[in-house]
Amino acid sequence: MTGELRSVLIQSFTSFLVFTVLLAAGCAWIPKGDPPAAYLDPPELKETLEEVANRLQNWPDDRWWGQFKDTGLNQLIETALKDNPGLKLASARLREAQGLVRVEGARLLPFLEADASLTYERISQHGVFAALNPEVAGARILLGVINPLSFRYEFDFWGKNRASLEAALGQAAAEEAEQAEVRLHLTTGIARAYFRGQALQRQLELVRAIVDIRRNLRQLAETRYRLGLDNELAVKQTIADYEAAVKRLAGVRDQLDVQRHLLARLAGKGPDESLRLFSQSNVAIPAQVPVPDHLSMGLLVHRPDLAAALYRADSAARLVKVAKTQFYPTIDLTAFVGFNALTLTKGADKLANFLFNGQSFSYGVAPGLRLPIFEGGRLRGELAVHRAEYDAAVELYNDTLLGALREVADSLSAWQATREMLESHQRLVTALSEDWRLAKVRLVTGLDDDREVLRHRYPVLEQEYAMRALESDQLVAAVDLIEALGGGYRNADIERRPAQQAS
Repeated sequence: MTGELRSVLIQSFTSFLVFTVLLAAGCAWIPKGDPPAAYLDPPELKETLEEVANRLQNWPDDRWWGQFKDTGLNQLIETALKDNPGLKLASARLREAQGLVRVEGARLLPFLEADASLTYERISQHGVFAALNPEVAGARILLGVINPLSFRYEFDFWGKNRASLEAALGQAAAEEAEQAEVRLHLTTGIARAYFRGQALQRQLELVRAIVDIRRNLRQLAETRYRLGLDNELAVKQTIADYEAAVKRLAGVRDQLDVQRHLLARLAGKGPDESLRLFSQSNVAIPAQVPVPDHLSMGLLVHRPDLAAALYRADSAARLVKVAKTQFYPTIDLTAFVGFNALTLTKGADKLANFLFNGQSFSYGVAPGLRLPIFEGGRLRGELAVHRAEYDAAVELYNDTLLGALREVADSLSAWQATREMLESHQRLVTALSEDWRLAKVRLVTGLDDDREVLRHRYPVLEQEYAMRALESDQLVAAVDLIEALGGGYRNADIERRPAQQAS
């Protein structure tokens, strides 16, 4: 390239840039939208936290289920984390979003490629070219082109490609947070079903004992009826009580099967895999659940759904910027360096010599400019859509934040209430057990018969049945609180609300 040619190219390109800047200055016709949605400041929970006794200064651990000290639960969750289809689907969505980040990032880089072609063509005898060049009419030609280096680059003066990359990064971060949310819902769902199933297993054993009591009372009533000590009405009553107990047994067994099948589904297994669940379960009810003093801003760091909503709002703000840059001119540069040669087919053997001859060397530089002038309202419509999507994303974040605070408050209340109810019910069971013990003493001394012992045993079993449900409620309330606090999720990249806003 000669110095004169280089000077001409530099002057032309400089004039081209100046012209572009002047055109961009005239792009002040971007419509102004309504004021963008604002992020909600997290309300405080001081009074709510003051009602919780024995709170600790930390958040739940990532493997929070270990505090319940149940081997079956630990194995079930570990299996689910490997085989659950929902978790695998979330992982696939994350990989897709990460792939889109690479696609958008490539727009910031120049494109380099090589191309080569060989064209065989017969020139028409009646075409325009033949009319102007009659000596080549009907000729058959070969055209060879080799460009070992082709260059394309779009100048990102207005930040469009950078904003697109940042939007893709936001979407990928949101997908990563949503994967953590799926994991949290999966593990807490398994824990709830496991605790309910364990309670039903123990209730099933209690109902079997109740059925035995009803059967013994029926047999005693039938014996007393045959001996003439009781009338037929007493027998019918005991038969009705026995059948009701059998029906209750079937209902509890059915509920237990539902929980087993649910656990198998969550673990990504078939129903047969859950048949041996709860056989040796012994869950420890935690005396304390970690609850930090400062919840409001901390929830943003520890709740995956809040993090995902925040990332999506930030991504939507970047897309608003991308939509604005569509009003500005697009500037790009293309160039190529290579060889091309043309010959008649009769001299096809000479094409290679011509093609790689220094005289066949060719190059080209082509700056380009595209400025939207009339799009029929398309650009304004796209900008309005992205502004509305940003407002919706921010309001979704605000709604998610308020929902998170409500879930924390509700779960704290449920934890306190179920704990108090369980402690009270334990005292009730102790009192009824003492009545049953006294009835057995009266049986030994001959003051009462077997019926009184069985009748005192029945309320004890009923209240133990209710206590199993309360224990389950206490465990589920603990899981609900752990889930409301994020289940051990932590995102160190989010320490405060972002300043990025659409306009």
